[in-house]
This record gives sequence, C-alpha cells and structure tokens, in this order.
Amino acid sequence: MYNYLDFEKLVADLDGQIFDLKKLGSAGDSVNMNAEIRRLEKRSQQLLRDIYKKLTPWQKAQVARHVDRPHFLDYAVRLFTDVTPLAGDRKFADDEALQAGFARFYGEPIAYLGLEKGHDTESRLKYNFGSARPEGYRKAVRIMELAERFGLPVISLVDTAGAYPGVSAEERGQAEAIARSTAEMLNLTIPVVSVIIGEGGSGGAIAIAAANRVYMLEHAIYSVISPEGAASILWRDATRARDAATNMRITAQNLYELKVIDGIIPEPLGGAHRNREAVMDATGDIIAAAFKSMAGKDGKILRQERREKYLQIGCNL
Repeated sequence: MYNYLDFEKLVADLDGQIFDLKKLGSAGDSVNMNAEIRRLEKRSQQLLRDIYKKLTPWQKAQVARHVDRPHFLDYAVRLFTDVTPLAGDRKFADDEALQAGFARFYGEPIAYLGLEKGHDTESRLKYNFGSARPEGYRKAVRIMELAERFGLPVISLVDTAGAYPGVSAEERGQAEAIARSTAEMLNLTIPVVSVIIGEGGSGGAIAIAAANRVYMLEHAIYSVISPEGAASILWRDATRARDAATNMRITAQNLYELKVIDGIIPEPLGGAHRNREAVMDATGDIIAAAFKSMAGKDGKILRQERREKYLQIGCNL
C-alpha cells in the first residue's frame, strides 16, 4: 500500500480491496479469489494510467512533493561509490541541506552537489526541509572550485522549494551567496550535469543547476517561485496555488518546450515513489550519456556553451 494523493482516491479504494482479498487468501480462505484479484489489479493499473495521462500542473506539484519520493541521499547511495562528503563553507558553519563532496559515478571520479529534504520529522529538521542557508551555497562554491582545480565533472541533484528565507539567512547574505554559486557554476570549464528530481524552486535551485545539461524527472517541477508563493503575491491568497501552478508553466513538459531544460526522464506509472530503483537507474544512465556527449570538449567551449544556453532562454518566445 502506498501513501495516496487526493486525486488517487479511486485507485486507493481498489488497492484496498485487493489488499483485503489477498489477506483473506493468505489466511486460508477456501474461496479461490485469484481471478478477482487479477481483475481488480488490471482495473487499478488502467485507472492509474488514465489519471497520470492527464495530470494538471498542480497535481504534478503534489507528485513532485510526495512523501515517499526518492531524495538526493537515496540517489547518492544508488549511483555513487567511494563517497567522500565535505562539510563547511570555511566562513561560518556547515549547512546539511546542501550535501556536497566527491565520489565515483559509474567508476569515474566526480564532484557532487545535492539538496536533501529528509524523509521523516527528525531528518527534515536536520536538513531544514531542503532549504539551504548561505553557508550551503558557499560550501557549493568551495566544492566547485576544487572540482575545477582537479578537472572533475560535477553532478548536481536538485530538490528544494527554495533557499531558506529566514532573517538569519538574510543577515548572512543569502542573495549574495546564491549569486556567487550561480556565477561560479557558469564559469566552470568542466562538464556539469544537473537533474531536477523533485522541486526546483527559485534561486535556491538555479544556484546549483546552471549546468551544461539540465534534465527533469517527468513529474518534477521547476519555477522561479513556489505556486503558493506566487499565489500569495499575485492574488494575496495562497489557496490559489492551483491557479498559479497552471499559469506559471512549471512542469517538465512546459520547460522542455520552452528550451529551459534539455530532456525529460520518464517516471514509473504512478510516480518515482512506486519504483524508486528504476527511476534512479534511469537518471544515472541519462547523466552518464550527457557526460559522454561532452567528453573531450575543450573547457573554454564547455563554459561558452553553458553561458550561451542561459542567454538564449526566452529569446525565441
């Protein structure tokens, strides 16, 4: 049984029936219920397929935020080996929301950056719900400088509603830290690949996503502000987040059409949380293919292509 979203209620009801029938069968009930179970399973899958064929932007936002969706550390365990995390920005403190360090990816050394949300109350508080503070972005700059020095490609996995907006973060220069992280990534002469695995919110996301290749999972979202934040500004009513999501064009399909991203990574039917290993492996394959396409390119060309990529966004609308 999964944690079902509001628009999956009919699927939840069917899966509940299937669960009850299987429980009765395992208890030694004499009635053969296999045929009924198969019928309900087929119906459940078809209903789920029909729902996910026509998800609205707001529904995609809910899938992107699903409590069971794999987060950065899940991907790190699945895709990286010889992981050496680094801590601290050498200026103030360490920020655990932004994970960074070095590892091997498909056997090759890389630097990594990732925004981690956490899975339960304790871990969400530890990682500040994936909202990095200034020291997190300054740590990212430190890792990128080391990656540049040693010629290591960079992988960044993004999942954040946005950078932490608290008073303490503003006092320590949140906007400046985000700007410097973005500028540092744009200036690198090494290959950089970024994937939006859940939410890509505002400057908190772009600070580690100004990459040569940017991909999104099928049901991820990427925008300058959260739907709730946009609704609060535009209509002074956060409950109109559904309207904001529709008008902001935040889905992977919208952003691929607008040439903001370079590709979409398919998710299993029902979202990444229904087959975590499959979606993480698919993400790894896409990243590996992206690095292969950039292999042997001169660093100055990589930097120029990256800069031109962002300068061209919106020019052909």
